[in-house]
Amino acid sequence: MNTTASALHTDGMTVRHLDVDISQGFPIYWNNNDAYRSQLLNALSFMFPVGEQFFIDSVRHYAQDVAAQGDTQLAQDIKHFAGQEATHRHLHQQYNDFLVAKGYTPWVEEALKRVIRLTRFFSPLSKLAITVCYEHFTAILGDGLLRHPSWSEGMAPTMRTIWLWHAAEESEHKAVAFDTYRAMHGGYGRLRAFYLLISLEFLVYAFVQSTIMLLKDGQFFKRQTWGSALRFWLGREGILWHTAPHWLAFLKPGFHPWQHDNRALVARWRAEFANAYRPLTPQTTRSPA
Repeated sequence: MNTTASALHTDGMTVRHLDVDISQGFPIYWNNNDAYRSQLLNALSFMFPVGEQFFIDSVRHYAQDVAAQGDTQLAQDIKHFAGQEATHRHLHQQYNDFLVAKGYTPWVEEALKRVIRLTRFFSPLSKLAITVCYEHFTAILGDGLLRHPSWSEGMAPTMRTIWLWHAAEESEHKAVAFDTYRAMHGGYGRLRAFYLLISLEFLVYAFVQSTIMLLKDGQFFKRQTWGSALRFWLGREGILWHTAPHWLAFLKPGFHPWQHDNRALVARWRAEFANAYRPLTPQTTRSPA
């Protein structure tokens, strides 16, 4: 799995404390007062705490092996990856607790727990491969949130801060799991097989969870809900048009996450939200290798 893009890494990866308070809750339709857009992202939030703990565990499993190989930078990246994912997990758990208190069923959370229990029979390298695939999806969606203003215009300010922070950090650490997998000599065939399976799984999970929530609200069968869904997926800056080339890129021989260099988007986020967070760890810069 040779690559010419492994040298590209986002400058300044760090663990951050986000200065927001969602303990008092938030409007359910916080995304431009749009039921579909809000509940789709709320559905994704239900996936994060369980999934991110799995990601942390699968990558940290190899931290000592990476250090033993003498790759001190990747070892440091793993620490920052785990720290960033842990803060995501903590904040999204608060987020999800509010949704549950409002009567929403976290179906996808329980589904993920069942699937993760099944992975106890998998090798550590297979668990890492699963993480690589999911990290690619979160990086794609994070890039879309940072790149397309229409995705976040009209969000309640606190929620916009949360989602763009999450998007920026997913972009910062998007290659850590991949680089760890490659350092452990993971094969591309295994990665591709899991990728195709997880692509379907991710879409099903997002659709079922958002459908459950929209049905509870009495919004699922409304014309405006489906009109919003079509615009969000197929509109000028629709999710499908954004994600398709990045989805296909993963299947190309020699793929590396930083072949899609979006450091400028992350830098723009840092400048706009510099007062919304405080760093908890020193920033690190990975120089071209």
